[in-house]
Amino acid sequence: MLRSDLENFLDTLLTPAQFQDYGPNGLQIEGSEEIFKIAFSVSATKDSITQAVEQKADTLIVHHGLFWKFHGTRTITGPFAKRVIPLIKNSINLFGYHLPLDGHPEIGNAAVIAKQLGLEELESFGEFKRSPTGIKGKFTTPLNELQLKQKLATLLNHEITCSSVDEKRVISTLGIITGGANSGWLDAYEQNLDAFLTGEIKEHDWHDAKEYGISMFAGGHHATERFGILALQEKIKLQFPNIQTTYIELNNPA
Repeated sequence: MLRSDLENFLDTLLTPAQFQDYGPNGLQIEGSEEIFKIAFSVSATKDSITQAVEQKADTLIVHHGLFWKFHGTRTITGPFAKRVIPLIKNSINLFGYHLPLDGHPEIGNAAVIAKQLGLEELESFGEFKRSPTGIKGKFTTPLNELQLKQKLATLLNHEITCSSVDEKRVISTLGIITGGANSGWLDAYEQNLDAFLTGEIKEHDWHDAKEYGISMFAGGHHATERFGILALQEKIKLQFPNIQTTYIELNNPA
């Protein structure tokens, strides 16, 4: 497969041009024009890049790329160079898709979690500069706060923090924005949802969500954002069956 074929497929599927993001989406580092093996990982780190090189991948697709507006201009020196140089030296293409892989209605992080939790009547939820970032839905069989916490712990394989309103409180509706959407509980409150799931929780949001009557669950930034990249891997395997793929898991409890 040519790199341009993959890029066109990803642009059509994830529509990155529709998002005003915290950094560039799409091809971030240009490598080999021909693609035979694609590695997938949540983040472009020294670890994931080293493993991509070792596994002889010519392309790495991630949710968290290398370039972010909040970092500003960066020199390719020190630890950052140890990420960038191996990609260039080994002609590995790096693709990153941040918000497009959060809010996608089919293979987005939130959408996949919602489906695996058994939510129905799914709709977009949350936004950043008018682009969707999550999903909301209803449980066909409502469950209480403690039951949802236990279900999330199993699904995410991660310790769950909950701004508990009442462990026996019945939860029928849930909003999901994965990763660092700490203040998303307010969207849940304004849309009359019972609960909100994200990856991280700040000290003041723990208090505020509880006092506003929102059961806020945090299951880890990394843990909540495995789902989209894995779903994208499956999508590409179906679209390009002759291409080898591999998933690189990172040991990140945050």
